[in-house]
Amino acid sequence: MGTDDKQARNISRSDFLKTAAFSVAGSMVAIPGWSQAGIRPYQSGTDYRYKIGVCDWMILQRQDLDAFPIADKIGVNGVEVDMGGLGDRKTFDSELDKASKRKEFLDTAASLDLEISSIAMSGFYAQSFAERPTVMRMVQDCIDTMTAMGVKVAFLPLGVQSNLVKNPELRPKVVDRLKKVAEKAEKAGVIIGIETAYDAQREVELLEDIGSSAIQSYFNFANALQAGRDLHKELRTLGKDRICQIHCTDKDGVLLENNQRLNMQKVKKTLDDMGWSGWLVLERSRNADDPHDIQGNYGANAAYMKSVFQSDI
Repeated sequence: MGTDDKQARNISRSDFLKTAAFSVAGSMVAIPGWSQAGIRPYQSGTDYRYKIGVCDWMILQRQDLDAFPIADKIGVNGVEVDMGGLGDRKTFDSELDKASKRKEFLDTAASLDLEISSIAMSGFYAQSFAERPTVMRMVQDCIDTMTAMGVKVAFLPLGVQSNLVKNPELRPKVVDRLKKVAEKAEKAGVIIGIETAYDAQREVELLEDIGSSAIQSYFNFANALQAGRDLHKELRTLGKDRICQIHCTDKDGVLLENNQRLNMQKVKKTLDDMGWSGWLVLERSRNADDPHDIQGNYGANAAYMKSVFQSDI
């Protein structure tokens, strides 16, 4: 699911820096085919109950400053910044351990009235959280980055090699490691959001076994939908205090506004009724006819999400 570091970028830094001004502080990019009526543009300091973000690796800007002007044009409120690839390294391929690089990211985000919603460890989509020997160093590096940048949530997917449904024998090791991660997160005052292959009830049981509010669910609509589960029941089962953030996505094929099995108005009502608030982060849900159109796909999805979750503010 992660994007390879070698994937070519379609849009250059200079092109986006030239056009970044289109949506700074109170303006919005017009998305063809979608009405902006009733949508308030993002403004610095606006206290939205729901904020809309985008994953930097999905817009082909993994831990790259270009993610911010692109996100600004797309029209989101913030960016989920990735820690970088893992490969066979002892830790992430990250430059955010450098104070100068962190300052660049924070200054660029602030200049565009954007936030960093979370820090992602997307390398674990393909690498084993259960079995890599230097996992604790990797997680500590992420937590140190979060602390230095003032980011409160990290995303940790238990991907194909730590799929607890297909590999139930890994559960004790995963629980043990997550307990150790919880100690680190508690000490730093941050939250690590995990994505698992479990249904909501089994994920609740996992979280209870870990026994720390510093480890929560980073919920993904697509997991429930693709497994044929009731999305709204899953959300209610987890409850507002166990969900730190949400990837508001489905598998690629159609844009969110055209997705017949994802009723976003109903999702909002469910989250409202639960009393949940926080970041809804765009990941996939790209148009199958043109999946490489970054601005078209993510811009339309951002505009639609704002029309549902921010139009009443």
